[in-house]
Amino acid sequence: MAVTYPRKILNTLGPREVMDGVVKERRVQVLFLNSYRFNEQRSCLELTSLMEALDGKPRELVRELSHHVSDEARHAAWLTDLLFEMGEEIGNPESGSYINELNRLFDKSGDEVQSEDGLIAVLASINATEKRGCQAFSAHIAALRAAPASEENERIRLTLEKILPEEAAHVSWGSRWLGRIASRSAEHRVRVNAAKRKYAMIEHAAFEAGMDIMAGAELRRLGNLVEIANTLPVWERPSYLLERLPQALLSPDLQKSRVLAFQRVLEDSPERLVQQFIPTFLKGLQNLRPSLAEAR
Repeated sequence: MAVTYPRKILNTLGPREVMDGVVKERRVQVLFLNSYRFNEQRSCLELTSLMEALDGKPRELVRELSHHVSDEARHAAWLTDLLFEMGEEIGNPESGSYINELNRLFDKSGDEVQSEDGLIAVLASINATEKRGCQAFSAHIAALRAAPASEENERIRLTLEKILPEEAAHVSWGSRWLGRIASRSAEHRVRVNAAKRKYAMIEHAAFEAGMDIMAGAELRRLGNLVEIANTLPVWERPSYLLERLPQALLSPDLQKSRVLAFQRVLEDSPERLVQQFIPTFLKGLQNLRPSLAEAR
């Protein structure tokens, strides 16, 4: 069975490079922590809806999902407590969320979850997002260990270290289920591997959409959308693209993220706005189309 891993942002920025910068700026680190909190919280809703759709079958999977919901709720509570004790807000992210972007990119026209193809799709999508969680938490923990010691950073690190093993366990049970289905026949293996590639693409596009605010981000979103559409049957591609094209090219969340980033840098250091932020923003024009296909 094929093994898929989360890719670098714009095919150049690895998670550790991102997190090394995040832990240096308290305000940015708080934004990341609140994003983690929101994603864990929202996952409870998404997984509960899935369990209701499965309606008790397969019994083993529903049991796994029930424990998964319990874990996600606990993670959200730990992160909420952490932010509360830091004196920070615990509201919804200001510029959209990773899970909202995932749901926007998912192909809703596929098989029902009770069907085998529908079940493979669900398992592959969960597996891709949990791998991203493991990657993000691991990189964040490593960056905190390398950063100058502080009592607050220590509390953040200890919280993330409590969450990481359970995130890894979520990847394990998903991989186990996908492996079990793939072992049934050569055809099943092909279908599972295709689903893993497809949902790894979707997950990457959703994650990158939340991280890439540089010039040309709209065209990179469009490129990712085309790559995802190419995994669908030919007759489904036009409707998939047309439905999502306006959000890719005219995303209010993207514009809001740019304005908020501009304001943060301007408030902290006007000099840095000219010396670093604007040149970095314009660098996005050098990488207008990082192909997902090339990154595989």
